[in-house]
Amino acid sequence: MLLQKKDKLVMIGDSITDCGRKKPEGEGRTDALGNGYVSLVNSFLQSFYPERGIRVVNMGISGNTVRDLNARWQTDVIDQKPDWLSIMIGINDVWRQYDLPQVVEKHVYIEEYEQTLRDLVERTKPSLKGLILMTPFYIEPNASDLMRAAMDQYGQVVRKVAADHQAVFVDTQQAFAPVLEHIYPATLAWDRVHPNMTGHMTLAKAFLNAIGFSWNGDK
Repeated sequence: MLLQKKDKLVMIGDSITDCGRKKPEGEGRTDALGNGYVSLVNSFLQSFYPERGIRVVNMGISGNTVRDLNARWQTDVIDQKPDWLSIMIGINDVWRQYDLPQVVEKHVYIEEYEQTLRDLVERTKPSLKGLILMTPFYIEPNASDLMRAAMDQYGQVVRKVAADHQAVFVDTQQAFAPVLEHIYPATLAWDRVHPNMTGHMTLAKAFLNAIGFSWNGDK
């Protein structure tokens, strides 16, 4: 398993990462993990690898795009001094193009998305033990759906950046594929974006598998 003793893992992203971590009425706490895949990842690490004393920090903020991550990168990533960093961003970058098509100032097109993600990775990687890049996703099995097709293009950007920087790559869209063979999308997420606990478990499992998590721990 890639995370070692006393490693600090910072996980940053949008509402899927946030998942109740940052309350609307106040500032988010760096000890709050939310109610989604970040909390599940932490629970599995503490349960299966208690002797490693790994610390997980959730820095997700609902509604964020990669542009927003760039604006808060110094305080929410660099100043946190992570050993490992996980980034999952892109859903809102795509979604705003579909739910707010006329509000173009909120759109983050794929060229800006790729350049900003690359800049953040290049700025941070020298200080890290390791980097994990997770694709954005859309819980829709029809790959011809317009938003799903766009999300896949952004996911390919993540794949390319991960390959270029030897980062751990997590294909979250592919992780949902076998589940969606049996479960209707709206059952996992009413808006095909914000998953229920089954969806968050799917994300957590994909993340853990990618970092070499053993379901037997260190035994």
